[in-house]
Amino acid sequence: MATDVEQLTRPAVRVSGLVRRFGPTVVLDGLDLEIAPGEFVALLGRSGSGKSTLLRALAGLDKDVAGSGGIAVPGNVSVVFQDSRLLPWQRVLRNVLIGLDGRAARDRGLAALAEVGLAGRERAWPVELSGGEQQRVALARSLAREPQLLLADEPFGALDALTRIRMHALLRELCERHRPAVLLVTHDVDEAIVLADRVVVLDKGAIAVDVTIDLPKPRSHRDPRFLEHRSRLLTALGVDDE
Repeated sequence: MATDVEQLTRPAVRVSGLVRRFGPTVVLDGLDLEIAPGEFVALLGRSGSGKSTLLRALAGLDKDVAGSGGIAVPGNVSVVFQDSRLLPWQRVLRNVLIGLDGRAARDRGLAALAEVGLAGRERAWPVELSGGEQQRVALARSLAREPQLLLADEPFGALDALTRIRMHALLRELCERHRPAVLLVTHDVDEAIVLADRVVVLDKGAIAVDVTIDLPKPRSHRDPRFLEHRSRLLTALGVDDE
């Protein structure tokens, strides 16, 4: 049995030599990655670089895909997608509790809804919620499962700019409180820098850049070090920082 010290120092995620192919196309090419317990990693890359393929591999959603390599993840993993994927015929609390039973699970669901600012909306229908509120329900659904690893695939991509800012603050607060390991897939460089402890850039199925974001939180876009990180990451993505 692992000691407490071993559990804290052992990576929450360990990927070694991961290869994923779709027909003749190699999407992930011998990728290695570790994420520490409680660490927040953002994953950037151009379209087709393998971001979502890696996330699906970690979530165990690609069992029929050709490939090889090693993946070690915690036993309790939750996924948040770009759309909330709420069942329209179930009320908010039932959506949070999908797959969970018992009084303890119900209590966790109610507590999670309170944490995301939706206390009192337990009996609302999804159609009665705004897009931002629906994503809050999706976050509550993940929290209720007390994940050791939270995988987020562009969870704020469909939200307007102001709602995204509010959701950034909420996600940062929740992750600091619950301390899951997090892998966030995003196309937004600023979002990655605002939220993450590390930012990883994928290129042609391998890690091109792996940078620690050692800035105090909350982070300011006007901080010269923020701008330095932004410039480096945009360059790695093949974008001129004008």
